Amino acid sequence: MIRRQCVSCCIFIALCCCTCFPCVQSSSFHRHVNKRVNSVHAVSRGGSSISVASKDNIQKYRLEQQHLLQLRSTFLSEALAVRGISVGPTLTDVATPDGSKPPKNVDWDCYISTKDDPKSCLYSFDAEINTKVICPTGTDQYISLKSLNRLRRTDPTKVEPMWHSQYAILRSWFSDESPYSLLQFVGWKGFIVSSLMLDLGGGMFLRGVLTLLVLSVFLLLMPLIEVVSSRVLTSSFLWAKWFSWGRFLHAALPLKILIGQMVWKFSAAAFGKLEGLVRDYVIELECNILEESTPVTGPDSTKYSLDKQEDSEYSNEE
Repeated sequence: MIRRQCVSCCIFIALCCCTCFPCVQSSSFHRHVNKRVNSVHAVSRGGSSISVASKDNIQKYRLEQQHLLQLRSTFLSEALAVRGISVGPTLTDVATPDGSKPPKNVDWDCYISTKDDPKSCLYSFDAEINTKVICPTGTDQYISLKSLNRLRRTDPTKVEPMWHSQYAILRSWFSDESPYSLLQFVGWKGFIVSSLMLDLGGGMFLRGVLTLLVLSVFLLLMPLIEVVSSRVLTSSFLWAKWFSWGRFLHAALPLKILIGQMVWKFSAAAFGKLEGLVRDYVIELECNILEESTPVTGPDSTKYSLDKQEDSEYSNEE
């Protein structure tokens, strides 16, 4: 500390002399003063000088610590994403497989699988006779139209890997913004089934309609339920078993809450099974609508249109 003060005083006196006495402003004197100033600035707290190698080591250490902090943040984001807590993009959102390109939009071709010209299917090996198959334009990787729609409703993550993730099938063929969308041919029936009952609110519309139907049936059957309940509650067989079920009636509050929770879980599970059955029926209905409305673009499209027109005329005559 004393050394630093002495050096500072010397520098101050030298500057004053340079200001007051221009005669001493020589080049050698300036070099001496600059050398002393640089030596003062090179001295850190504690009196030791920091070399260039030490600065490089400090910078390398800080860079490593920043890298470790970013890695820990990435691992924490991945762990939270696995548990359903989204804190931003993950590695899956920003990464693509090595050597591959992001899937691209693609047009489609539709064919008819017949006895004379059977088509293969990526999902079931062989497509059913007289059913429509679809494939990306310029390829022969067919899949049944019903199988494709059923797969995208039940497990959409398995759709694009069937074409090795080369094509954005879901975005190209089942998006309203895409010019290649199959939904532009379904009409108002397909709009009600696809856009409202299955897509609106992630299935909330279908769940709400089903809830209203269940409540309506319950209200319609309310008189019958009241009659059956009154008969059961006034039966001698029920009151003969009083010592068996009376203990649950006068049980403690935690036990009643537990019983109510079990009843609620049972009811929710039953409603979930009913919703699954109704959803499967609606998906099958959507598959039939797509099968009827999707136009055939292959070389047998003219023949298929004529056969369909003849079938409709024959059904009208009957």
